[in-house]
Amino acid sequence: MQFLKKEGITMNYAECIEAARGRIGNYCKACPECNGRACGSQMPGPGSKGVGDTAKRNYDKWKEIRVQMDTIAENRPVDTSLNLFGKSFKYPFFAGPVGAVQLHYGDCLNDISYNDILVSSCAEFGIAAFTGDGTDGNVMVAATKAIKNANGLGIPTVKPWNIETIREKMAMVQESGAFAVAMDVDAAGLPFLKNLDPPAGSKTVEELREVAQAAGVPVIVKGVMTAKGALKAKESGAAAIVVSNHGGRVLDQCPATAEVLEDIAHAVDGSMKIFVDGGIRSGTDVFKALALGADAVIIARPFVTAVYGGAREGVKSYIDKIGGELEDTMKMCGVASLEEITRDCVWTPHDHTISF
Repeated sequence: MQFLKKEGITMNYAECIEAARGRIGNYCKACPECNGRACGSQMPGPGSKGVGDTAKRNYDKWKEIRVQMDTIAENRPVDTSLNLFGKSFKYPFFAGPVGAVQLHYGDCLNDISYNDILVSSCAEFGIAAFTGDGTDGNVMVAATKAIKNANGLGIPTVKPWNIETIREKMAMVQESGAFAVAMDVDAAGLPFLKNLDPPAGSKTVEELREVAQAAGVPVIVKGVMTAKGALKAKESGAAAIVVSNHGGRVLDQCPATAEVLEDIAHAVDGSMKIFVDGGIRSGTDVFKALALGADAVIIARPFVTAVYGGAREGVKSYIDKIGGELEDTMKMCGVASLEEITRDCVWTPHDHTISF
C-alpha cells in the first residue's frame, strides 16, 4: 500500500479523508464528519446493529451538550497532559481498538499492518492506541509485538473468550510490556463472534476477577453502560472501565454514552478510572466528556480513516486536530489543566437554564 505525500509538506486531516476514500473499501464512506448516517446499519462495514440509530445517537447527544465560555480569567499556559497508570500522555484521548479491518474497511490493510501503523504512530505523537483482537490468533501476536516495539505504549484488547484462551493471550500481553490491558465484554453481541471456537460471551464478576488476576497489569473493562455494571466491574478488581456501547454494533436501541456517563461517574465516585467512547469527534467533545466525569476518551472510526488515508502522517494530523481543538476549548473556558475541567464548564439539556 502506497501513501503519497509531497516532500516537506505535512498532511492535514481533510487531505487525509480525501486520500482515504480511494483506499477504504466499499462500506465506509470516509465522511468529513463520522456521524453514523452514511453507513447506517451496514455490517460488515462500520455501521450499527439493527435499525442503525445508536451510532447516530452517540454523535448527536454530544452536540446537545454546550460548553460554558469564560474568558475573564488569568491568561495561563494550557496543559493538556494526562497521567494514567504510571505513564504520561500529551492528551487525554486514545485511539480505539478496531478488528477485522479487511472485512469492514477494505483490503489495503489487514489487522497486522493496521495495528503496526497505529500503535507506533500514536506512541510517537504522544498518545496510545488500543489494539483489537480476533479469531485469527496472529492478530494478537502481531498487536502485542507492535506494542513491545513501542516500549509498551499500547493497550491490547482481549475479546471475552473462555478463560483458557484468555490466559494464553494475557501471557502475550505481559511479554509485550503493555502498561494496561482491556477486555471488551460487550463484544459478546458482535454477530461474527457468535458460535465460535473458542467461545466468546458475557462474563460474571467472578470470571472477570479471574481475568484481572491473570493479567498482571491494570485491567480496563470496556462495554459498561449502567452504574450497576460499573460497580460490578469495580467489584471484579478492574482498574478502569470504558463507558461504551461498542459504537452501536452490539445492541440495537441503546442510550448514547453521553446520556449515561454522568450517572456512572457519580456511582464510581473516583474509585476507578473512566474512559468513554461513542461519537466523540472533536476536541470540544473531549472537553465535554471530561466535564461529565471521564478521565479520558477513546476515538476509533476516525483513526481508521487517518491510517488508511495517510498512515503515520494521517495519525499525526488527527492527533494534532483533536489536541488543538481541546487546547482552544480549555483556553476559552478559562481552565488551564484537565483537573480544572469540572461539571460547571458545560451545560446539558437537563440543566434547564444556562448560567452566566
